[in-house]
Amino acid sequence: MFGAKLLFLAAAAVAAVAVPDPFAGRWKMIPAKSNYVAGGTPQEQIATMSVEGDNLRVIVDAITPDGARTHVSYTVPYDGGVGRMDADSSPTYNGITGRHIGYREREISRLKDGKVLFTARTVLAPDGKSMTVYSEGVSPAGKQMKATAYYDKLD
Repeated sequence: MFGAKLLFLAAAAVAAVAVPDPFAGRWKMIPAKSNYVAGGTPQEQIATMSVEGDNLRVIVDAITPDGARTHVSYTVPYDGGVGRMDADSSPTYNGITGRHIGYREREISRLKDGKVLFTARTVLAPDGKSMTVYSEGVSPAGKQMKATAYYDKLD
């Protein structure tokens, strides 16, 4: 009986580790479904998220309403905390914090010299095929923005 319990606990631990992060993958913002109250709707925006060790890696490439390209990339501890902006990321930010609120919800704050400039809360749909991002603050292009952006999962 003890051996069976031990085997069950070991199998449960392996299954817990094997569960992929629901945010992992490539996501495309759908302009027609998104609502940008301030700052204008980007022509295109692709977010790529992956788990790398104990970190969540995020890369967001976009084309602004006026055609300029922006790039934001960073890692944050998977369990939450202070992360690191990549050297090739938008100069608008030099710091990042993030945390999971639940299995289908997370939030981040992008900072410049310790001051929060941008916040975003991301909610994954129950089917895992779309997500909604509620954000406001200073965009990677350095402009004020406030939006509810809708994304579809590409892969």
